Amino acid sequence: MEPTGVSYPIVSAVGSGGVVGFMLGLLGGGGSILATPLLLYVVGVTQPHVAIGTGALAVSANAFANFASHAIKGHIWWRCAAVFSALGVVGAVGGSSLGKAIDGDRLIFFFGIVMMVVGALMLNPRKAVAVECRPVDLRMCLATAAVALAAGVASGFFGIGGGFLIVPGLMLGTGMPMINAIGTSLLSVGAFGLTTALNYASSGLVDWRLAAEFIGGGIVGGVFGMLLSTRLSAYKNILNRLFAALIFVVAAYILHRNWGTVVLG
Repeated sequence: MEPTGVSYPIVSAVGSGGVVGFMLGLLGGGGSILATPLLLYVVGVTQPHVAIGTGALAVSANAFANFASHAIKGHIWWRCAAVFSALGVVGAVGGSSLGKAIDGDRLIFFFGIVMMVVGALMLNPRKAVAVECRPVDLRMCLATAAVALAAGVASGFFGIGGGFLIVPGLMLGTGMPMINAIGTSLLSVGAFGLTTALNYASSGLVDWRLAAEFIGGGIVGGVFGMLLSTRLSAYKNILNRLFAALIFVVAAYILHRNWGTVVLG
């Protein structure tokens, strides 16, 4: 376990949070996937579980902040958001408990694989399409419940937001428009991240001071990202592809760093 009272350079902590917030503000999503790698390889956290637990808290804070913005604009389907979040939290408890029980290097290696998947999905950005609301029947409820549980488990296990699973899951299960799925998903992302962070905190695996510095940087970075996003909106697809390339590079670094420990034993 990471020794208590470890002090990390505030510049790297705030700066790394700023990078995540900036990416979220600029692209509208995906930036949180960088939280754990930044905490490990830039801030200098030596214990993977502490990086994941602390990163999950930062992911949660960012999600709730963005959720408030979507709620003000009326993008939230509140009943779906509440039910999906409640079911997913159950999965997040199980996923985070399993994650804590797995060797840290092995867990980070799996995290690198997930980053590859997220990067691939970002290369093929979602397009807004016309959808029809589906009747609330048993089939829809079961499908949505299954997606919620699966997204919660994945979010808890890796300490990530899981929006890349939640948004298409909501659209598939309920037929809601993409803008509503994005806004509605943020309550789940925030709830899953908070659940994961609290589970890790119960084992002493969250650095609260570091999380506060990271989140503070994220707030400032998010403001600049949103300001710049309006000017670069015409280049959104190019920016997404560049960010996907960055994710691939970081994922390759993670896999390289942990290959010998995990694969070669």
